Amino acid sequence: MFIQSEATPNPATLKFIPGKAVLPHGTLDYRAATDATASPLAASLFGIDGVEGVFLGQDFISVTKSESLAWQHLKPAVLGVIMEHYMSGAPVVAGAANSDAADAEAEDFSPDDQEIVDTIKELIETRVRPAVANDGGDIVFRGFREGVVSLSMRGACSGCPSSTATLRNGIENMLKHYVPEVMEVRPV
Repeated sequence: MFIQSEATPNPATLKFIPGKAVLPHGTLDYRAATDATASPLAASLFGIDGVEGVFLGQDFISVTKSESLAWQHLKPAVLGVIMEHYMSGAPVVAGAANSDAADAEAEDFSPDDQEIVDTIKELIETRVRPAVANDGGDIVFRGFREGVVSLSMRGACSGCPSSTATLRNGIENMLKHYVPEVMEVRPV
């Protein structure tokens, strides 16, 4: 099994591509070992000293490390855990854990703005999420109130030094162009 790794804009996060499906749909973001109990893979990765975050996408795994450790020391252990997991045949996620259902429940917008929200979501899904996934992360719609779009950055994007620029210069400008009601984009 050959696992590719790619740098992300966040120096604390590497993207690992196992060449096999990770999740059938959606994404999962674990920020602590206690959150990763539903995922044997994520739980094993948190067993490596220095791993501070695990993000699972459809075809990749992003791992965030503590600043005190260098990737040259951590990367072989991460590759070993991912390879061992796939060789074992264990599921990536046990049961029906899925972040998409939780994401839909966490949305905050007025029912009067449903049409605007649908347009914003479509733009995020078709134009933003694929680009952000290439960098080992994800972006999720959280709300729309009084012209302000709230978005949640995940995976490599969470805590990335360039995420503010991505939100302001990229996503905000695009949404303002297509949806005149959008005045600002804020991270949550």
